[in-house]
Amino acid sequence: MSSALEVTGLGVRYRRTWVLRDCSLAVPAGRVAALVGPNGAGKTTLMHTAVGLVRPALGSVRVSGEAAFVAQDKPLYESLTVAEMLAFGRRMNRRWDGDAAAARLAGLSIPLRRKVGRLSGGQQAQVAVTLALASRPDLLVLDEPLANLDPLARHEVMRSIMAEVAERRLTVLLSSHVVSDLEETGDWLIVLNAGRLQVSGDIEELLDGHLVVTGPDEASTAGTQVVSASRTGGQVGMLVRGAPPLDPRWQARSPGLDELVMGYLRSPESAALPKLTGVGA
Repeated sequence: MSSALEVTGLGVRYRRTWVLRDCSLAVPAGRVAALVGPNGAGKTTLMHTAVGLVRPALGSVRVSGEAAFVAQDKPLYESLTVAEMLAFGRRMNRRWDGDAAAARLAGLSIPLRRKVGRLSGGQQAQVAVTLALASRPDLLVLDEPLANLDPLARHEVMRSIMAEVAERRLTVLLSSHVVSDLEETGDWLIVLNAGRLQVSGDIEELLDGHLVVTGPDEASTAGTQVVSASRTGGQVGMLVRGAPPLDPRWQARSPGLDELVMGYLRSPESAALPKLTGVGA
């Protein structure tokens, strides 16, 4: 399976502070990778490094083909019309599909003569994504593309992105603080926590490999790998990896994506990673 993005032993620091350390991962081509983690985890730094905006102190990043990036603040010139933004994009990119860009905006009912500053937040997000897609990337990197959008606009933006993914077999690296935004679109999960990689892998395989178990506080946890646990009264709830505990008093069920992510974020020492060779930071 070919990789669209390979990160090996990545270390990034700003002055004396390490923002990413010993980060190694691979995103297979044609997948939609959901990148999640708390504020300050290093998500934006990882994205900036992937597209060449940040130079790592250690390790390497390799992108197979061309990458396009849409930043969280969706940088657009508000005084320009949409048509002028397309013309600007054409001058700035070696590979440019202006016809596809115009057709996409027409399908979204975004008028080319309107100034960017007069568009809604959802329309501005669509223009930013359209500019990125028009450069015909192999990897599309989106940093919080749904930030500050209402639920309807969030749905429309994600639906249009997924249509492009299906048509082009595009690889996407997408970050969001809202796991529900990623649940129906992502098929690969990357979890960053405090600058370190915690989880990386196929979402279905990760969900199939974990269980949520509940039982009395005195029940034995022998025979299982506990990722994280919480206690309420005399009951314990745990996210476990692999087989459930041997004690029959435990009740087990499959986790949701949000439960899987939160279980690992609550337990920074736990990890679910493929065996990749990294360079120590």
